[in-house]
Amino acid sequence: MGKASTRLAAARTWWRVWLVLCGWLVAMLVMASDEVPARGDDAIHFGILPIGSAAESREQWKPLLDDLSNRLGHPVETISVSSYAGLSNAIADQRVDIAFLSGRLAIDAVARQHMNVVAQFVRSDGAKGNVAMLLVRVDSPIHMLDVMLNQPGKWRYARGEALSVTGYVAPEAQIFAPRGLNSDTFFRSVHIGNHQNNMLAVVNGEADVATSNNPDLDLFQHNFPHESGQLRVIWRSTEIPCGVLVIRDGLREPLRSRLVAFMRDYGKGGDAAAASERARLARIPDLAAFDAADNLVLKPFIDMEYTLQRQQARHGRWVSDKARDERLRQVDAQYRQALARLRP
Repeated sequence: MGKASTRLAAARTWWRVWLVLCGWLVAMLVMASDEVPARGDDAIHFGILPIGSAAESREQWKPLLDDLSNRLGHPVETISVSSYAGLSNAIADQRVDIAFLSGRLAIDAVARQHMNVVAQFVRSDGAKGNVAMLLVRVDSPIHMLDVMLNQPGKWRYARGEALSVTGYVAPEAQIFAPRGLNSDTFFRSVHIGNHQNNMLAVVNGEADVATSNNPDLDLFQHNFPHESGQLRVIWRSTEIPCGVLVIRDGLREPLRSRLVAFMRDYGKGGDAAAASERARLARIPDLAAFDAADNLVLKPFIDMEYTLQRQQARHGRWVSDKARDERLRQVDAQYRQALARLRP
């Protein structure tokens, strides 16, 4: 009986320990779930591509988004991140209802993340395009693009993320790949950051060449007037379509239609209210309006990506001509698939 009692007491002790452990585990799971706030059904989640810093982008968009919230009667939560990859992940996790994106991010959102283009940005001069740039210090020995290209391994490069059209894709497609070069191996060193920090790196002598675009350069000139005077443009791309607004397929009606109508109509008209809206739009660098658009507006980005991939395949090192030709056929097939996804 003594041994049986001992075994019973031990079993009870282990049972109590088990209950405590279970309770602790449940508590930890609850705490973990609390760390990621649940989406409110009533809120509109607006993703903002970072221009400058994430904090600057939020501040620039805030007056417009306050109007959106008041007009539609829904709170607006901004998803403002410091990187393109961060915004892409938020879209993939379905934490974004509507977003401002540039070309490659928008292509991924349409092709893989159940979103569609509803509007395109119009610049303050009425254009619907930007240009990518390469910048150096005014006192740089790189007087022109050929000087840079004729000295591989000498210069330090500050570029955008691989998802950035003006920070990576355009310079790669229009400068490096046609010459059989890859910027990641051409330069002595490569630093990846946003346009503002890359331009500051050139000004401060931490990089020799930086990528940017005209809206970001305009913003840099406004925020850093002294430093911007120390920069010089040595290359400009062909015109690249402006960024777009994409909206999640599953956003319920009539909220979806009201949201699209608000963005497309914002700042348009001749009355005082529209004039006030245009003033709020002007807080966002180089933005004047949102014009109606659909997925087909992304075709120039797909064409640029296709050109880049074909050039990289043609100039790459391959074990055989057969391997190269197979890669080219794969690039062609992916291009056709990408175009097919743009069609309604």
